[in-house]
Amino acid sequence: MPKKWRLKVARPELQAELAGGLALSLIVVKLLVNRGITTLEQATSFLKPELSGLHDPFLLKDMGKAVARLKLARERGETVLVYGDYDVDGVTSTAVVYRALKKAGIQAMSYIPHRMEEGYGLNYEIVPLAKEWGVGLLITVDCGIVSAGEVRALKETGIDTIIIDHHEPEGAVPDAASAVIDPKQPDCHYPSPQLAGVGLAAKFVQALEGEFPLRDLDLVTLGTVADVVPLTGENRIIVRHGLPRIASSPKAGLQALIEIARIKGKPMTPQMVGFSLGPRLNAAGRMGSAATSLELLLCDVPADAAALVQVLEAHNRDRQRLQGAVVDEAVDIIEGVELLSGDSIIVVYKEGWHKGVLGIAASKIMEKYGRPAVVISTAEGMGVGSGRSLPGFHLNEAFAHCAAILEGYGGHQRAAGLRVKDHAIGELRKQLNAFAGSVFAGGMPEQILEIDAELPLASVSMDLVGMVEALEPFGEGNPAPLFATRRLIIKSKPQVMGKDTLKFWVTDGNTTVSAVGFGMGAEFGGLRMGQAVDIAYTLGIDDWNKAPQAQIMLKDIRSAK
Repeated sequence: MPKKWRLKVARPELQAELAGGLALSLIVVKLLVNRGITTLEQATSFLKPELSGLHDPFLLKDMGKAVARLKLARERGETVLVYGDYDVDGVTSTAVVYRALKKAGIQAMSYIPHRMEEGYGLNYEIVPLAKEWGVGLLITVDCGIVSAGEVRALKETGIDTIIIDHHEPEGAVPDAASAVIDPKQPDCHYPSPQLAGVGLAAKFVQALEGEFPLRDLDLVTLGTVADVVPLTGENRIIVRHGLPRIASSPKAGLQALIEIARIKGKPMTPQMVGFSLGPRLNAAGRMGSAATSLELLLCDVPADAAALVQVLEAHNRDRQRLQGAVVDEAVDIIEGVELLSGDSIIVVYKEGWHKGVLGIAASKIMEKYGRPAVVISTAEGMGVGSGRSLPGFHLNEAFAHCAAILEGYGGHQRAAGLRVKDHAIGELRKQLNAFAGSVFAGGMPEQILEIDAELPLASVSMDLVGMVEALEPFGEGNPAPLFATRRLIIKSKPQVMGKDTLKFWVTDGNTTVSAVGFGMGAEFGGLRMGQAVDIAYTLGIDDWNKAPQAQIMLKDIRSAK
């Protein structure tokens, strides 16, 4: 889908004022203003996020109750079960709380449900198991806010529950819980409500111990980045200080993971977490049991960690193979049914698709067609689906609109899951598209690239890369600055490297810079040497067998007018 470029409005007077007070270059100040930073205090806090800026954990509703109940469990000698989720956020959350309980001398157990056999979240099957294990207190992490029935069943069995979750409540908050820690619940006015599940787990430990658990800042950062929460507020503080701690972590499991991802010795970035470490940890939960990932994160023996990470690597290869097959089959179905590719929301299903890769497949389809996508696998009359959405369309609200025909649903604005009987999938598609029609009354929204600044090609330099680095870490809520340069000439023959990476050189007649576009080979493979183009890009570094040089990381290309 063609993208619309929108240049952010310059505010020269404000930029000049901030530049004078901060002794920064005008381009960096412009980037700060583009991010809504308009005062010297905000700019200083953004550029130098300090751990001292983390909030008091007792500002979270029910935190006092949760700590008191855990201390009572320690006094009573109760067994405490930490119940997590099978993604990176859930696994790191489980590890952080479990390690804190062990440190406090509490008899602790951990449990992560099997994605294929048990599904997401707290389930009724844990009730008899917890009773059999002699559990007195169960702590959910990264799940539980929509599990009122399960919490009540645990209570009736004599087991108390503390919920630590960051998802949206669907209806009433579980009233049988001893404490509910969720900044999105009613009457909670926590200043940083976008924490990941692992961030809330760390706040719980902070409340318990009196200080933030820096020993596990590597795990907290790993889960925060992998869950794609906004890197603002407390998340920015955590990730800014935590990324170097991942690289230098004393944990045998993390070092084994870094080793097999071939990024040992490199400065850790959110991109490395998102594309190298996170997928490997997620693969265990997608293809089998996430218990392997949890065991790796808790492992202190290098030889054991090396064996565990090989299991994850095998799972990740299987995940990539199955993901590719599901995406290819889904695209064939969509292209074969003309109406589907024209829908505002694409709903595609097939019997037997592997449930562990549905979310990734939905992301790929969303990217290909430029519209929200829901991918459903059916078996024995029931469909399990995962959806991904674009900015401006709240997927979980769309699912709520169809609640009457769903067997269950839950998630976020951009990602959500559902269960639906297979005979109702056609009606689901109708209702979702009717809802989308009301949201997109004027037609599907254009894909917009927000351009931070237009630059001459001569400005693309290692000096500029260094200036921009002051705004890191980049990610959700703080994207890497996007620049544009017009009327450049393609100086070399464009090549498609590897599977789908486009590479060529551009020049303005005086300066020549290399440009790389990941995933752009198929779309822009028709470019030719000598063609005049406008490009939108972020900055990168090319240090392959040479001194580092600034490189253009392409985000869009179009013929120059």
